[in-house]
Amino acid sequence: MVKADGHIGSHQQSLDLKPNPPTLSQLAEKYGPLYTLYFGTQPIVVLHGYNIMKEALIDQGDSFLERGVVPLFEDVLKGQGVVFSRGERWKQICRFSPMTLRNFGMGKRSIEERVQEEAQCLVEELRKTKGQPTDPTFFLGCAPCNVICSIVFHNRFKYNDEKFLNLMKLLNENFRIFNSPWAQLYNFLPALRVYLPGTHKIFSRNVEEVKRFILERVKEHQKILDPSNPQDYIDCYLSKMQQEKDNPKSEFDLENLTSTATDLFIAGTETTSSTLRYGLLLILKHPEVQAKIHQEIDHVIGHNRVPSIKDRQDMPYMDTVVHEVQRFIDLIPFNLPHAVTRDIQFQQYVLPKVMTIFPLLSPVLYDSKEFPNPDQFDPQHFLDNNGKFKKSDHFMPFSIGKWSCLGEGMARIELFLFFTSILQNFTLKPVGDPNEILIMANRIGFTNIPPHYQLCFVPH
Repeated sequence: MVKADGHIGSHQQSLDLKPNPPTLSQLAEKYGPLYTLYFGTQPIVVLHGYNIMKEALIDQGDSFLERGVVPLFEDVLKGQGVVFSRGERWKQICRFSPMTLRNFGMGKRSIEERVQEEAQCLVEELRKTKGQPTDPTFFLGCAPCNVICSIVFHNRFKYNDEKFLNLMKLLNENFRIFNSPWAQLYNFLPALRVYLPGTHKIFSRNVEEVKRFILERVKEHQKILDPSNPQDYIDCYLSKMQQEKDNPKSEFDLENLTSTATDLFIAGTETTSSTLRYGLLLILKHPEVQAKIHQEIDHVIGHNRVPSIKDRQDMPYMDTVVHEVQRFIDLIPFNLPHAVTRDIQFQQYVLPKVMTIFPLLSPVLYDSKEFPNPDQFDPQHFLDNNGKFKKSDHFMPFSIGKWSCLGEGMARIELFLFFTSILQNFTLKPVGDPNEILIMANRIGFTNIPPHYQLCFVPH
């Protein structure tokens, strides 16, 4: 059971093991935007709402800079990599990785060019369905995974490549495990893990297999490395290792390389895939939205050239649809946990060092003052009265602050180019009555994912 008390002290209340965002919002109405939950004996501080999020993660960001413990990843990754590392290791690798991804001048090709290539491969695969009812899950999983492959390894794979399919299987299986009720018990009641079945061994074995797959590529790269002409993330990392080889405090080693690359696959494949699947379902449900997208694509891009990211500035409607998809689906409602780096005074309370913090994303993305009728999928949420794209500080599906998603820039490019390329080439047709399309999320663990569905990709 879960107990909640008003902030750090008094009242206690029982909750289900997996409290949902509405339940947490009810607690915020009663106790305010800052309160404590107990999962078993583990206290967790909840941040609820935009103002408290900004105060913690931006205004006092350095005090909330530690990563909260997620026992399953802690036991398997042992603090390696970038997503679940801490302290000096996190500082070094987190400075390197986003800068490398952002400035990506690797070889002759940018991230955008790699995504464009993959988008065209995705379109060709969808053409092969010949307008027949199709579950898009497989295709929309392959595309973002292949983008990561291109960035990390320099090459993409065909969708029927055995090694690629095995990589996809490992990632998908671990995503299911991490979001299972078993994993929630493991993470929130870690004292019970000695009594739980050995599913963590499957999770750990899959991670090790992904790391071995990456290490094989690393060894190939080491043989032909040209530090003056890096072709991908591995080349950049290996060059950094050479630069730091005489620094005893350097965290750049092969173990952290394979772990960081694994993080890129774990964080960058399923999240983008789920967003694409959910987005196509919402567009399918709203034919008036699809009609406006087609009109804008025909006007700005036409059908004779590949979409580019610079088209976004001339396509406010497509841009707002992508934003509204991310807002509406609320992919990771609870965010990933933070922790405070030292005992701190925050508002009128003292938060002890390493206290776990959950800065919730749902209350910000569904703030009714910022987004009228937030439970409705409505691109108008990001359009002004002149039909221009309207920014919102409440748009934070990637979180905010120094622990925001390191792949945010890449994900934004992917979502815009994948959605635009698909709708440039196809009209999405429902199988059956569009009014009967169900858009309710399947909430599993920390993630909201779309229900399974079929649609027809009819050449446009």
